[in-house]
Amino acid sequence: MRLNSPQINLIIKACTKASRSLIRDFGEIENLQVSSKGPGDFVTSADRRTEKILVEELLKAQPQYGIITEESGVINKSNTNNRWIIDPIDGTMNFMNGVPQFAISIGYEEDNQIKCGVIFNPILNELFCAEKGNGAYLNNTRIRVSNKKKIKDSLIVTGGPKGSSKIKKKIFSEYISVSNNVANVRKFGSAALDMAYVACGRFDGYWQRELNYWDIAAGMIILKEAGGFVDFFEEDNNLPLKKNILATNSNIHEALKELINKKVIE
Repeated sequence: MRLNSPQINLIIKACTKASRSLIRDFGEIENLQVSSKGPGDFVTSADRRTEKILVEELLKAQPQYGIITEESGVINKSNTNNRWIIDPIDGTMNFMNGVPQFAISIGYEEDNQIKCGVIFNPILNELFCAEKGNGAYLNNTRIRVSNKKKIKDSLIVTGGPKGSSKIKKKIFSEYISVSNNVANVRKFGSAALDMAYVACGRFDGYWQRELNYWDIAAGMIILKEAGGFVDFFEEDNNLPLKKNILATNSNIHEALKELINKKVIE
């Protein structure tokens, strides 16, 4: 793997350290499923514990860098030129239910551009990483997006609406439009891994509304370095950390965008 910048090495080290306790926590989920208290409080603790390890490792090496995290918010707010973007458990619902489809996701942003990123599924031991200009990798193997050219032959992944979403009808409308015109649509429950899977050709495209920046920061650079294309739609300048994303192998990008914009349900 020809990625050896200080930032990527630091991210990988932090992910490796945090994953040890996360793997142990995941092993406890089965026992918690049958308890009267349930796994919710435990998962919240696991999320915070993982984030604490990641933040400590990153700040130890670069104490002046800013950090945006899911749980703690913004650290070192004054530094907006160098920032770590952290999601300690992307796919929390999967984690809570004992489904091994979740990941630690960390992106490094410099001067408002993501320069490198890592998405690590510790249960499957799959580490996706990329640096700007140096390609994308799964463990030690270079990855590329699929070469699918026709939208009708494509396997697409999405996240669907959250339970609290106020635009469920719009999202379901997009789902109907896409699913009627592609080979199939999947819903796996981790935005970071969805993007990583497009990057390595397992899926041909991905779209989702109402995401947070930390869900996709690492995935953006990994997908781009694998030859894919990332696009944002209907952005809200008042909520810069909220994102509606469209990410593909680039060949089917415009066709998928057209399907998303097509109204099926009013």
